[in-house]
Amino acid sequence: MSDKFDVIVIGGGPGGYVAAIRAAQLGLKTACIEKWLDKEDKPRLGGTCLNVGCIPSKALLDSSHKYHDAKEEYGVHGISVGDVAMDVDAMINRKDKIVDQLTGGIAGLFKANGVTSFEGFGKLLANKKVEFTAHDGTVKTLDAENVILATGSIPVNIPPAPRTGDIIVDNEGALEFRSVPKRLGVIGAGVIGLELGSVWARLGSEVVVLEAQEQFLSVCDQDVSKEAAKIFKKQHLDIRLGARVTGSQINGEEVEVTYLDAKGEEQKATFDKLIVAVGRKPFTDGCLAGDAGVNLDERGFVFVDEQCRTSVPGVFAIGDIVRGPMLAHKASEEGVMVADIIAGHKAQMNYDCIPSVIYTHPELAWVGKTEQELKADGVKYKVGKFPFAASGRAMAANDTDGFVKIIACEDTDRILGCHIVGGQAADLIAQAVIAMEFGSTAEDIALTVFAHPTVSEAVHEAALAVDGHAIHVANRKKRK
Repeated sequence: MSDKFDVIVIGGGPGGYVAAIRAAQLGLKTACIEKWLDKEDKPRLGGTCLNVGCIPSKALLDSSHKYHDAKEEYGVHGISVGDVAMDVDAMINRKDKIVDQLTGGIAGLFKANGVTSFEGFGKLLANKKVEFTAHDGTVKTLDAENVILATGSIPVNIPPAPRTGDIIVDNEGALEFRSVPKRLGVIGAGVIGLELGSVWARLGSEVVVLEAQEQFLSVCDQDVSKEAAKIFKKQHLDIRLGARVTGSQINGEEVEVTYLDAKGEEQKATFDKLIVAVGRKPFTDGCLAGDAGVNLDERGFVFVDEQCRTSVPGVFAIGDIVRGPMLAHKASEEGVMVADIIAGHKAQMNYDCIPSVIYTHPELAWVGKTEQELKADGVKYKVGKFPFAASGRAMAANDTDGFVKIIACEDTDRILGCHIVGGQAADLIAQAVIAMEFGSTAEDIALTVFAHPTVSEAVHEAALAVDGHAIHVANRKKRK
């Protein structure tokens, strides 16, 4: 005898658990299957994001930043703290406690909203049946009117540097160091590599980042990537571009990495720990039966339309296993959209207004088009920039690195993109996202009253600068 549900969600990460809660709120009988087990083999909701991704990495970033400020910055404010020491065990334990609270919170939300939780592995069969295998090996078949695939992603491995014990690790292993490595190597200068490299650099590691691409942060607006490169250099992150790793050899408690530099010459570097952070790939292994009917591309992504429908009616896919950026908030909003569609409501997402953030310090955040993309497309545009060095509030906080950059259409003044380097960029970018979602112009922001003194005024001034009207910085063009 099978169990019947209106919606079965396979995956309990930020896409899956949000989809399940939303579907249940809309009156649908909903189940969510999640396979995650913690370090003690206890079932956990939240997927990669809550367990070994977004949340724990931010906990370490905040702890290490507070340590750095106490050691290096408090003196500017007249604060003497004497010798400062970091208890790494306490930092890691705090991170684990936060993860426990949040993952337990999801279980509570499932109970409050009437979501049935299955702890184990879900596999889509033909005719929207789902095979559920519990952690004890028990197998049962569930029936669903609708299935949402939300199985997430896993780290990409590279043959020259296979994960080995606790010396060559991925992002998950880098969250568990119990002491500060003297020499830390990071393969990949993307979001994960830069964030984790920053954590341990602040605590005293000599960090070398090996990046195969010759352009730093090519996904960012070039003004942002250039500014970030200068700042990271001051922070003693040794970022080597055009460095293609060809091999690694563990010798006792250290690893020797061989790579070709930008000139094609072989180089060697020795580290106590090596983090491999070269990207992630969709996780669908074992999740789809051969006759399930769901189509994948050559990279393993599930084919979906703009509303996340797969090739099988009643089967949807969201998050990291479909096109678009691998971002938790993108997955969550797709989960809400799909639940609404299943419930019979009209719903859609604006994929042009999905913000991205790198949580280094200063933070990097952006939404919309970059200047190089607009140039390549032949779009006429205008730019306004405002540096935090001219912000009274940023000066008061002694946090003046970076700027806000707003790009607007030359003809319509509509905002096409916003790019921020700064101490609160992750929060400030939301203002630009909201403005773009409502089709605002640069003038709309320029005519909006911002509180003073705030770092948000930098967004206001950047919008004013688009047409040469900035007040607190010299304008690049004459005022009209």
